[in-house]
Amino acid sequence: MAGRTLAFLEATLGAGIAAVRAMPNTPAAIGRGMTVAVANSAVTADGRALAQALLAATGKVDWVAEEGLIDAVTAVSGSGPAYVFLMAESLARAGIAAGLPADLAHRIARETVAGAGELLHRSPLDAATLRKNVTSPGGTTAAALDVLMGPDGLDPLLEKAVAAATRRSRELAG
Repeated sequence: MAGRTLAFLEATLGAGIAAVRAMPNTPAAIGRGMTVAVANSAVTADGRALAQALLAATGKVDWVAEEGLIDAVTAVSGSGPAYVFLMAESLARAGIAAGLPADLAHRIARETVAGAGELLHRSPLDAATLRKNVTSPGGTTAAALDVLMGPDGLDPLLEKAVAAATRRSRELAG
C-alpha cells in the first residue's frame, strides 16, 4: 500500500499489533497479480502463513525483510501495469502512424503485448533471451531495438520513471 507504512498501521491499530504491509498490483483482479509484502516483528509464523494464503489468492507473493524496499516495489510492480498499458497504447499509435487502420493497430498491439507477456510468464527463458530469440541480425526487430536500446531509449526512460515513482512513494509515506 503506497504511502502507508508499518508505523502508520501500528499507530492506527495499536502498539504491538501484528501488521503486514503489502503492495499488490492490478493484475490481482484476474488472479495474475504480483504482491510484495513486509511484516513487522509482531507477526508470528502462523500470522505470516495466513497473510501468505490471503495474498496468494490474487497471484504470486514475495516477501522482503526491509520495509524501505516497498517504495521501489511500488514503482516497479504497483505502477508497472500502467507502463505496460502505455506500451500497448504507444505501439498502437505507432502502428496508426505507419498507416494501419486504428482498429487493427489497437487490436494487434493489445494481442502482441498480451501474448508476449504470457510467453514470458510460461517460458523458462528470461526476458533478454526471449528478446534475442525474436531478433534477426540486421532485421526489422534489430532496427527497432537499436532505437529502443539507444542512449535515449527505453532503459533510461524507465529508470527515470521508476525513480520518480519511488520518490513519490517515499513522499506519500511522509
